[in-house]
Amino acid sequence: MDEQDQIINKVASSSLVTFNLEDYYQPGERVLLDIKDQLYQGLILREKDFREFIKSHNWQRYENKFVAIICSVDAIVPTWAYMLVTIALHPYAKRIVFGSLQDLETIIFHEQLSKIDWSSFKNAKVVVKGCSKVDVPVAVYVEAINNLKPFASSLMFGEPCSTVPLYKKPKKEE
Repeated sequence: MDEQDQIINKVASSSLVTFNLEDYYQPGERVLLDIKDQLYQGLILREKDFREFIKSHNWQRYENKFVAIICSVDAIVPTWAYMLVTIALHPYAKRIVFGSLQDLETIIFHEQLSKIDWSSFKNAKVVVKGCSKVDVPVAVYVEAINNLKPFASSLMFGEPCSTVPLYKKPKKEE
């Protein structure tokens, strides 16, 4: 086979840097702890009953889990109730947040993204990988772009072989 018959993989030889958010996914079970069942008549939280729940609940079942705390019904829930749940969970859970499972996932990703030295992408042509085996919240893609834009020379979304252009740093006037 002579040189002109060789197939050249232009994607593999390009200077594109793939940024894969899936690499920042933290494995572990995600759990939603809804305190609605602790409400008196589904409306208000009574301190004495709630403290009994805190005392008798099996908190070990949250061992090494990521936990989101909510009250899914429109009710009067004092702030201290969520604080008591957090204190009870603290010896067991990996991470505890107030909000939905989506909020939890976003916070976990944000914590991982905060550890990145974004300046390492200076003048890079970056493709933010689109397909993922894990569900990456849209808010995390937005956060990644917020951090990449000041450094990257161009930003794209998708796969290196098929990208959607997002941003190209303007050339400086001479």
